[in-house]
Amino acid sequence: MTYSVKEIYYTLQGEGAHTGRPAVFLRFAGCNLWSGREEHRAEAVCRFCDTHFVGVDGPGGGKFETATELATAVRSHWPVDESNARPYIVCTGGEPLLQLDTAAIDAMHAVGFEIGVESNGTIAAPPGIDWLCISPKANASLQQDSGNELKLVYPQVEQSAQPASFEALAFEHFFLQPMDSPDAAENTRLAIDFCLQNPRWKLSLQTHKYLGID
Repeated sequence: MTYSVKEIYYTLQGEGAHTGRPAVFLRFAGCNLWSGREEHRAEAVCRFCDTHFVGVDGPGGGKFETATELATAVRSHWPVDESNARPYIVCTGGEPLLQLDTAAIDAMHAVGFEIGVESNGTIAAPPGIDWLCISPKANASLQQDSGNELKLVYPQVEQSAQPASFEALAFEHFFLQPMDSPDAAENTRLAIDFCLQNPRWKLSLQTHKYLGID
């Protein structure tokens, strides 16, 4: 399998349960809920995506012919001695499970990585992922209904994307993340109010945006 990668870079995880943790981000190109092109946003299943995942022209991006080649490229971005902490990778997109397969998971484990994945949940995850974060989207069929972390962008007006729709699923953590839009301040207030009234849910902020890092 050839893996199409938008970018690979080292940073801090900015959101969710691992906020603040150093990680290599592996952003796969492509998504099954939106083409990634602005002219198609209005008819996309997910209209509020805030990432750029089209093409393979980002830092560290490209086409990787084998899982070993991909894992070697990822490993080269971990800059520190791993004796103090296991290297951590966040596989994201777009939708990483369009490409992330058992061969890639095995290859990244072989070079020492703990593997985190951020997915929209429309594709069942392969075995071997160490930390699975699912971010459901309205009007998208949820095929992966268990994992470590459910992170819901909030608010989504559709009934299928209300927090109560997910509370019976088998996740360890439930996060609300304010939608990044012109109404971000109001969305944050609504998310805070919801978490205060429903303590099972925790607030997730996109701290990397506040800090001005990737």
